[in-house]
Amino acid sequence: MITDHARELVHAAARAASDKLAEDIVAFDVSEQLVITDAFLLCSAGNDRQVRSIVDEIEDRLREIGVQPLRREGERDGRWVLIDYAEIVVHVQHTEERQFYALERLWRDCPLIELPADVTSSSR
Repeated sequence: MITDHARELVHAAARAASDKLAEDIVAFDVSEQLVITDAFLLCSAGNDRQVRSIVDEIEDRLREIGVQPLRREGERDGRWVLIDYAEIVVHVQHTEERQFYALERLWRDCPLIELPADVTSSSR
């Protein structure tokens, strides 16, 4: 089961993504399936610049609450950036990558994590 701290991180990251107009923000509780993390947060953007902007905002917000990423991958291309915070892993994908890789299908058996009411997610 997802920890309260991981849920707090998911909510903070989701709010940050929402503030930068991320699309299709969704979070999965993967704690029963994986031992390496409690949750995945997925979101997407229509262009590389917005992907980077969302990533930067998520990192800034989580840094404000005292959390640093263990690693960040995919930044150079700006198509799919993964930010690993141990308890949660954030995937910020270009819309085309999101459709192609369809991570939601891989994790559809995992429970969704309810996001705060102030997280708005524009749809494709």
